Amino acid sequence: MTLHNTPTRFICTALMAALLAACSPTTNEGSVSATNRPGSYSANSTGAPSATTASTASTNRPATPATAPTKMQQDTGNSTLSRHTEDARRARPAPTSALQSESAAPAYLGSRKVDQAFFTAHEPYPQQIEDRENYARYQDNPVIAAQEQPISTFGVDVDTGAYTNVRRLLNGGQLPPAAVVRAEEFINYFDYDYAAPTNKETPFNIATEVAAAPWNPKRQLLKIGVQGYQVAPADIPAANLVFLIDTSGSMSSRDKLPLLKGALKQLVAELRPQDRVAIVTYAGQASMTLDSTPGDQKARIRAAIDGLQASGSTNGGEGLDLAYAQAAKGFVKGGVNRILLASDGDFNVGTVDLETLKEKISRQRQSGIALTTLGVGGGNFNDALAVQLADAGNGSYHYLDSLREARKVLATELSSTLLTIAQDVKIQVEFNPAVVAEYRLIGYEKRALAREDFNNDRVDAGDIGAGANVTALYEITPVGAEGARLDPLRYGKPTPASDSSQELAFVRVRYKLPGASDSKLIEQAVKRDDIKIASAPSTESPSGANAFGSEGMRRAAAAAAFAQWLRGGKYLDGYTTTQIAALARSARGDDPYGLNAELAALVELASGLGTPATP
Repeated sequence: MTLHNTPTRFICTALMAALLAACSPTTNEGSVSATNRPGSYSANSTGAPSATTASTASTNRPATPATAPTKMQQDTGNSTLSRHTEDARRARPAPTSALQSESAAPAYLGSRKVDQAFFTAHEPYPQQIEDRENYARYQDNPVIAAQEQPISTFGVDVDTGAYTNVRRLLNGGQLPPAAVVRAEEFINYFDYDYAAPTNKETPFNIATEVAAAPWNPKRQLLKIGVQGYQVAPADIPAANLVFLIDTSGSMSSRDKLPLLKGALKQLVAELRPQDRVAIVTYAGQASMTLDSTPGDQKARIRAAIDGLQASGSTNGGEGLDLAYAQAAKGFVKGGVNRILLASDGDFNVGTVDLETLKEKISRQRQSGIALTTLGVGGGNFNDALAVQLADAGNGSYHYLDSLREARKVLATELSSTLLTIAQDVKIQVEFNPAVVAEYRLIGYEKRALAREDFNNDRVDAGDIGAGANVTALYEITPVGAEGARLDPLRYGKPTPASDSSQELAFVRVRYKLPGASDSKLIEQAVKRDDIKIASAPSTESPSGANAFGSEGMRRAAAAAAFAQWLRGGKYLDGYTTTQIAALARSARGDDPYGLNAELAALVELASGLGTPATP
């Protein structure tokens, strides 16, 4: 090669180096880790994009698919988003479940072929997210022959979270999986105008009613209601409250921590000078965000709430330890001592074993500190954890799908949420085999008790708050009725003779006054004369809805029917959503907040989304 060719070789080499450099990935402000490069996005547990790989608009190469993030990466990824990505994420509502997640490209692009690298670099749009919501599964209570097993026993339950969680899913365009639905939480979401007791020594009244079952008038419904005595918010004993708030990265979407901020402010507005509030937060570790503060220092409490931010992993176990320590430090003898745990329930650091957490909470409840759980969000919501932690902590579980629901739980129904008036409340029903051929308890599968547990004061059961009511529905088949589901036994005992004066059933309720170790007993018979038989549909009521008992009975029956339909409708005998909605509308009654009317609307909404899968 001659000397004059050397510059040519040098120029070619320089050009090749420049081209290679232009095609190489770039980074912002120096070296960026593989999980922190701006450009390409994968969805985290909230449905928001998190930065994962680099790509550039100047090349025509498709972006390399990101590796599925771990839960730790999902939580910590939010804190490393670029300002452009974070602003875009906040501007776009996060999907509430995997079925609502949007496709990789926006609809306005149509079928036009686009450069994926350019799209991900300039339009941070959520990819399909993995739905990691967690629910415990229960089998529906079976039909039982009264002659073989006349006694049914269960613990009361004042939870309402299943109903509002289903409402969240339906409003998001998704039929809930059967495991999401718990019939007793649908029934107990509504008020039934039971008469309240006046004597605190007997903290509740028992109300019973029998009417024809709307889905099959050949059978009947027995409604058992337990109504607690009322306590005005001003008369609640001094409260020592600890807000235990999940501030991990998975809480960043607006249906989680931002919603909780508004929710907690509803309660703060109701606080009095004698009440005190502390705020404990947990992410990678737990910390005191607000020391115990008098309830009249509302500006300080609200400022602490406003300052909450989401980032990091989820060390719920450490958060519980710190919250209980704070609650014990400010314990008010004879007052309300309660932790309100608000979270999407995704513990992933520290103590994560459910049984260990439940044991820890059970020990603490013996000292008089209760635990209530408030669930929020979707995508990774752990309903099973929220329910079981509340049960272990002698508290209730509520799911907050809106600020309106938060106000209902934390302001309108503040007395029942905070103040316990009866503990370990159990119900036992003995059916008369001469009158009742078979029965089925609708719901309460997670509260089932053995017969001997009823008299055992060491067996834990549900608590009832001031002004709260609990309702149970039994579907029963009278002896000789055509609606029986079970064939008679070939070698069974003959049915005892009956007459019109016999009792249908006998109801027993056991409870403990707060702090007591021995239970008290209330008993009440259900007479056959209490049965109200449905008449034929009239011109004024073509569906016959008004024939099925009182307004409260019809409302409870509609809620129970809706829950059963969502679980596959095994026991509804073909009862349709049109009939359920009509029944709900017939029972609207006094409805200042529109909750009764909303039941019928949700039934129709669910019907339009398809047919539920069989559990």
